[in-house]
Amino acid sequence: MTSVHTSARTPTGGKASDVAPRPIAWAMLSRALAVPLILGLVCFLPAVIAAQPGSGVRDTAYWLQLVLTCYAGARLATMILSTRRRLLQGVFWMFVYIAMGVAPFAQVVIGQTPTPMVGPRQDLVTAIALILVGCAAFDLGALLASRRPLRRRTPSPRGTGGPALAHPLRLRLLVLLAFAASGYYVLKLGGPAVFFSSRQEISETVAASGVASTESNVGSAFLKGFGTVPALLALLFYTRRLVTSHRARRTPSTVLVWVALAAVNLVVNNPISNARYWFLTVLVSLLFTAFPRSAAMYRSVLALGVVGALVLFPYADKFRYDEAGQKSVQSASVFEPLATKDYDQTVMFANTISWVDTRGHTYGRQLAGSALFFVPRAVWSGKPEDTGVRVGQWMGMNMTNLSAPLWTELWVDLGPAGMAGGLALIGYAAARTDRRYALAVTRAGPGSGSVLAIAAPLIAGYTFILLRGPLLQAVGKLAIAALCLVLITTFRERRAERRR
Repeated sequence: MTSVHTSARTPTGGKASDVAPRPIAWAMLSRALAVPLILGLVCFLPAVIAAQPGSGVRDTAYWLQLVLTCYAGARLATMILSTRRRLLQGVFWMFVYIAMGVAPFAQVVIGQTPTPMVGPRQDLVTAIALILVGCAAFDLGALLASRRPLRRRTPSPRGTGGPALAHPLRLRLLVLLAFAASGYYVLKLGGPAVFFSSRQEISETVAASGVASTESNVGSAFLKGFGTVPALLALLFYTRRLVTSHRARRTPSTVLVWVALAAVNLVVNNPISNARYWFLTVLVSLLFTAFPRSAAMYRSVLALGVVGALVLFPYADKFRYDEAGQKSVQSASVFEPLATKDYDQTVMFANTISWVDTRGHTYGRQLAGSALFFVPRAVWSGKPEDTGVRVGQWMGMNMTNLSAPLWTELWVDLGPAGMAGGLALIGYAAARTDRRYALAVTRAGPGSGSVLAIAAPLIAGYTFILLRGPLLQAVGKLAIAALCLVLITTFRERRAERRR
């Protein structure tokens, strides 16, 4: 009697022996990386900053900021070393570690801030404590989400009720909208050349086009939003199609459309004519879409993102102004730009606390203004301005393009309890989305047309903008992206989607 030897197979059809060594190898590698990574983020970098010369006072604010930096560093290390890709949570902790941890700690040590602090030192202590409370609330929300099992969407016999997919015909209409809107955007500004000059020239050209007015920026926001967001979304969908479908890679029309969309994005979404945070959104969403199952890419984005944010990001505003308006950057220490440029989130939270002490909480007014961003001021005469702008005007600043981190936006309207509750809900939603995204990008997931496989990387990249604030500036492009996704989404499973 002939014996037949069989091998266990994975759900994807491969032998279990072919994939078993991977987790073991990564477990050995993660153990080797864990100690230096945690020591670097939690101990070494804060210690190097603490040793920098400066006029900072080592008071309660100093020690609270050190605790926040170490806490965020430990959580970021956990995200990097995790066996599961947690896009939204990982980007959240990367932002907190850099913008609310390392950079403010350098400011406290050196004794300089990008924006002056107008209130008492106690307001800075309160701001750092509230940031810590918000981070703990975010973690609590994520923990609660991990305790609740996910319900898988199963299609009915009629094919409805399954996961969210991009309808093929509507996706083609999105591509046409992207070409038309971006083309109009380019023509309205006078051709492609202006997109490779400077952001200052872009702003001046938009102002001269008559789209924007001194009373309202709604027109310019819609012009820029529809000129950039549909093009990026269409590129992401076609990138995922090429990555996940052998048939798509052999189809010349699909490849040509992707090339055309890449060319359009090179014009309207390049780093020269766009804000740095928006280009980060483009870059992060493209990387996570092009490498959906790559653990190495996920960890590289988080780890190298810290290095880039500390070393390169403060110098990345070279194209904000033309040559006459550029300022040469000179610093004796690599940490000095962190104390003098860009990262004003913590000090602006302290200034907002001082502002609220004199004016009181706004009880939903600021958030309502952000939610109704599309209403022109000509219609809503009392429409609130950006939180950062209002605080900057109260401070007497000439330049009021100041940050208002998400903690600030929630605290201004809802107070400490509302801020903690809001961040707990955000942590819960982020953790649930990360888990569903992990299912969406697996081979057993909904395939190349998965809406969540595109939405999650896009939101992960846009998290930088949402966390930095102000919300009134941030919600415009996010709303346009949400509208586009809603219009192309279907819950009816199609046979064509199963083909590879």
